[in-house]
Amino acid sequence: MDELDLLDWKRRVFELYAGIRDASDPHAAWRAWREARDELFRSHPQSPLPRAAREPFGGLAYFDYDPTLRVLADVEPAPRERREVATSGEQPYAFTRFGRAVFSVHGRGQSLDLYWLDGYGGGVYLCFRDATSGGETYGAGRYLLDTVKGADLGSEDGRLVLDFNFAYNPSCSYDPRWVCPLAPPGNTLAAPIRGGERWER
Repeated sequence: MDELDLLDWKRRVFELYAGIRDASDPHAAWRAWREARDELFRSHPQSPLPRAAREPFGGLAYFDYDPTLRVLADVEPAPRERREVATSGEQPYAFTRFGRAVFSVHGRGQSLDLYWLDGYGGGVYLCFRDATSGGETYGAGRYLLDTVKGADLGSEDGRLVLDFNFAYNPSCSYDPRWVCPLAPPGNTLAAPIRGGERWER
């Protein structure tokens, strides 16, 4: 049954990110994350890849690991605002913008909106675009946090861990049968973020 396959996928992803949060070496955790994702994409019934693409699949494409792209963000409150976030499908998804993640990368101050999924169970959602979007990376944005699906890098010293080496493409970038929320307006960084998953068309 598809539901049990999906449950197994989510369990594996939750376990994978729990291991990342517990790891003392972020680079080693990143290598394990890559290996686990490649195996899930290649062999799991809930793989985002079309079935015909799974057997010849040789692995996802990534930028080299860059330790400077692992940052700690201060979360500042923002006026709570319910927004309809565009998706790859016909209908938007409802989220509430509740805060801003404020951080510095490559010596430049940056900020990104944090959203809470309004559907049952909720979850923190952070999708962003940057100067690589549409060229080196997927044009509609990459995910960094999606806690309803297990993608949660945790916190340190009261600040949110944002490690852009773990940025990944939404499922709809591999196959249009998936419907994904995309980067909301305002969540675009002017600087190029050459970390995480690349986009191979």
